[in-house]
Amino acid sequence: LAAADPAQPYGAALTWPEPSGEGRHRPGRKSGALVVLVDGEATLYVERGGRSLLSFTEDEAPLRAAAEALGRAVRDGWLGHLAVQRADGEVALGSRLAGILQEAGFRATPKGLRLRA
Repeated sequence: LAAADPAQPYGAALTWPEPSGEGRHRPGRKSGALVVLVDGEATLYVERGGRSLLSFTEDEAPLRAAAEALGRAVRDGWLGHLAVQRADGEVALGSRLAGILQEAGFRATPKGLRLRA
């Protein structure tokens, strides 16, 4: 969902969960940002432009489901492409999300992890 979508309750009716990692970025209801919900819970936040991800859980099962959903959104044409450079405040390729994103179809590039339609 778009982070500013009225159907997305975080940041309006519900407070945002605490992001994983030590990054300075915080989620918000911003134009161009996306939130991936798994079973109604915020799992991933994609900042505007797709260069940075925040996760809200350490549990790999919902993270895998969220990464798969992002992959489907790109492959189905909902998103042009994603080129993730940072994840949870770390360089994407060295982050704990790197393997999960690669399993979902993201490919390593010199700048991070990219997925195209």
